[in-house]
Amino acid sequence: MPRRKTDRLRVVDAAEQRQYMQEGMYEVYEKIGPPVGATSFHYHDFYEIIYIANGQFASQVGEVTHELRRGDFLLIGRNTLHRYYPEAKKHDDSRRVILWIRKELLAELSGTRCDLSECFREGSAVIYHFPLNYEDILSGFLMKLAMSELITDVDTGMRAVMDRGYLTLFFSYLNVLCERHDYIFSDAAVMENSLVEEIDRHIAEHIEEPISIDELADVVHLSKYYFVRRFKELTGVTAHTYLINRRLIRACELLKEGEEVMNVYSMVGFSDYSVFLRNFRRTYGVSPREYWRENS
Repeated sequence: MPRRKTDRLRVVDAAEQRQYMQEGMYEVYEKIGPPVGATSFHYHDFYEIIYIANGQFASQVGEVTHELRRGDFLLIGRNTLHRYYPEAKKHDDSRRVILWIRKELLAELSGTRCDLSECFREGSAVIYHFPLNYEDILSGFLMKLAMSELITDVDTGMRAVMDRGYLTLFFSYLNVLCERHDYIFSDAAVMENSLVEEIDRHIAEHIEEPISIDELADVVHLSKYYFVRRFKELTGVTAHTYLINRRLIRACELLKEGEEVMNVYSMVGFSDYSVFLRNFRRTYGVSPREYWRENS
């Protein structure tokens, strides 16, 4: 029988800010304690699942903050602006298991007969709360996947086969369950912020145009000084960073639709291609042309 080094899966410090994969097509890890890392708005070009194994947790997606509790699954689509929303003492006993996975790997696992990425909604996030027996099945596959690297005396190739099996089973069950709309957790506490919503709407409506911080402050009828401070309090990022992120997310959508790379930068409000290229590379790790080839 294979021997385990430990009965715990890989734990990442709760203060860890990293929002990119270190290697491979997926990652599974555990975070314990208050979610003090990644409290600024961020997004990534892979899917994310957060399973609340214990305690409470809160995540802000756009202008909406969702309160989650033990047993909830939060599914976050690609290029979805979100952040952790810690509350003092309330989340001290929080424990969550996080799965990151790329669309390409899900496509490989799907084959030609299904689409295992259907459980995600691009540009949004959904919370599911399943009956206990289904939760046990899903969490069981997650734990097996997370702990497989801790099993010794197993050939690397065999471990890869096992991991793909766990991933396939997990997402097969998950997609079947997500078709049941009554499992969407509509009772989750939700806090909406109209300021962020108004800013987001204005940016979407004027994405091709130059947009200044003064203009955004005028939209919500605040002084520039108060707006800048309040927006940072609500989102964890500056209004300028939020605007750049929104432009890049829209650029990705256009590239996936097949729009020519040299047309996209001006269509999302960048006046200079070099600025667009620099920001795109820094965020996605590839050039817009490389992204276009991989996704269109």
